[in-house]
Amino acid sequence: MEPEALEICPYNPHHRVPLSRLQYHLASCRRKNPKQAKKMASCKYNACHVVPIKELEEHEAACVNRSSVEEEDNLSSLKVSLPSSEQKDDPTFVPQKLVCESDTRESEREETSPQKILRPGQ
Repeated sequence: MEPEALEICPYNPHHRVPLSRLQYHLASCRRKNPKQAKKMASCKYNACHVVPIKELEEHEAACVNRSSVEEEDNLSSLKVSLPSSEQKDDPTFVPQKLVCESDTRESEREETSPQKILRPGQ
């Protein structure tokens, strides 16, 4: 098994942290170093990118996570139309019940295989 890459803590360069634990470490180290934390800011594209406030704008312009976040924003900007007040008053408008696919599978399973109730001593 390959060892996990270590990241350098922005609050204390002597701290080397596995990437999987970086968020937890940053939160802890931020609390323990309030003076240093006041001089630092988190990137809006990746909260694990903590840089000095003076360098934040430059970092965000070149951040490697910028493109993926902007793509998600474009996808999430799909329009959702809510029923208008006219539709609510219209007797032909019937709201649909939304059912998750997993819910329908569970209800089918319950209908086909009754469960046995186990009681202590049986």
